[in-house]
Amino acid sequence: MQSKLRTASVVLLVLVGALVLLGSVGSASLAYFGDYPIAGVSVREIAAGREALLTGLRGVRGTSAAWGAAWAVLFLASVLGPYRKGDIATWWGLLASTLTVGLVVGARVVFLGTSAGTGAPLVLLTVVVVALLLDVKRIAGTPPTA
Repeated sequence: MQSKLRTASVVLLVLVGALVLLGSVGSASLAYFGDYPIAGVSVREIAAGREALLTGLRGVRGTSAAWGAAWAVLFLASVLGPYRKGDIATWWGLLASTLTVGLVVGARVVFLGTSAGTGAPLVLLTVVVVALLLDVKRIAGTPPTA
């Protein structure tokens, strides 16, 4: 039987994975079918009739969405499989993958000098870390309680 904190941790992590997957599918939909903005200017305006540029911009967003969706699926598989069953290595793997997202997004601030687009990843990082801390007994060597 899982502890209430482990159950809360799993629920929060599943929620994060599901929302990232949903957001990634939405982003892919915009990439392939929408007229999404880049820095407040529509992708069609930026391309200004240059179809190769429009295709390239859509492709970049589609690839980003694909990687986000793939991360979400792997994240969910890890949470619903080994993490839920108490695997310690999975706890560390989930933390490492989430910190990696945070580091790459943080690089945007350092190298591009902008924090635009960092809000959602910061929320993701915060919720995942909180969810993992709810089950920190797992790595502290304390056996889970019923």
